[in-house]
Amino acid sequence: MPQQIEATDGGLVAMPRESLLALRTALFRDLGINAAALLQEAGYAGGQAFFDALTNWLASRGLPSPESLPSSEFTDRASEFLRSVGWGAIEVGTLEAAATIDSADWAEADPAHPMEFPGCYYSAGLLTDLFGRIVGESVAVMEVECRSMGNDRCRFLVGAVDTMQRVYDAMGEGVTYEQALSNAASAIGS
Repeated sequence: MPQQIEATDGGLVAMPRESLLALRTALFRDLGINAAALLQEAGYAGGQAFFDALTNWLASRGLPSPESLPSSEFTDRASEFLRSVGWGAIEVGTLEAAATIDSADWAEADPAHPMEFPGCYYSAGLLTDLFGRIVGESVAVMEVECRSMGNDRCRFLVGAVDTMQRVYDAMGEGVTYEQALSNAASAIGS
C-alpha cells in the first residue's frame, strides 16, 4: 500500500525530489559555489512553515509542541515527521559540543551526481531555522558528511554559532570535523 502524505497545514508545498535536485544542479552549473548561499537562504526562509507543520503534526497526535517534547521522544517524532513528508528518516545524537543529525536516505542528497563537498545546502538552511526555533536561540547547522560525496549518510552538525564557526575554520585548515569539535569543546570549557 503506498504511503500517504498528510497535509499538515497550508504552509508547505509538496515538490518532487527530482525537482529539488534539478534546481540545485542548475544553480551550481550557472552560479558555481554562490549557489550554496542561495539554497541556504531559501531553506532558512522555509523554517517557520516547517516548524508550524511539525507543531501541527504533533498536535494532531495529541503531543506537545516540538520544544516541549523530551529529547528522546523528539528524535523519534521528528524522524517520523520528516520521513512522512518525504525528507527521510533521521537519527539525532551528540558529538562533543554539537548535536548530530544523521540520515541514510536524506532527500536532498544525490549520490548519482557526485559532489566534492557536502551538498545539502537547502537542508542546512531549513534545519538552522527549525532547530533555532526549537531551542529558542540562534544555532548554526553544517553538513559534514553527504551521500552526494559518496558517504553512507548525510551528517549535519547543530551547535552554537561560534562553535560551528570554529569547526568551519578548522576544517578549512584540514582538520577533521571530529577533531575540530573536540578542540572547540575544549576551548569553550576553558
